[in-house]
Amino acid sequence: MRTLDLGERFDAILAWNSFFHLGQDDQRAMFPIFAAHAAPKAALMFTSGTSDGEAWGHAVSEQVYHASLDPEEYRALLIANGFKVLSFRPDDPDCQGHSIWLARFIA
Repeated sequence: MRTLDLGERFDAILAWNSFFHLGQDDQRAMFPIFAAHAAPKAALMFTSGTSDGEAWGHAVSEQVYHASLDPEEYRALLIANGFKVLSFRPDDPDCQGHSIWLARFIA
């Protein structure tokens, strides 16, 4: 994911339960990669944490790393990379408590 270069653009980009396993600097670096792969008006959906920080959780019997930026930083990164934020749903009860971003590529 950190060095992804598929050489084409897509109408939708989904980083569900994956993006937040990257470190904070790697997350920041992903926004130009998202933009490079976004067709005009592409939808971008990803899950994040609800506040700035790092944590360890468990998946089955393994420890897994989680990181998040502050929501305002995500918003600024999206805008700086040509995306318009359509929705941010922190801890969405209709989606098993995931925090969900939806943005549209407008650049």
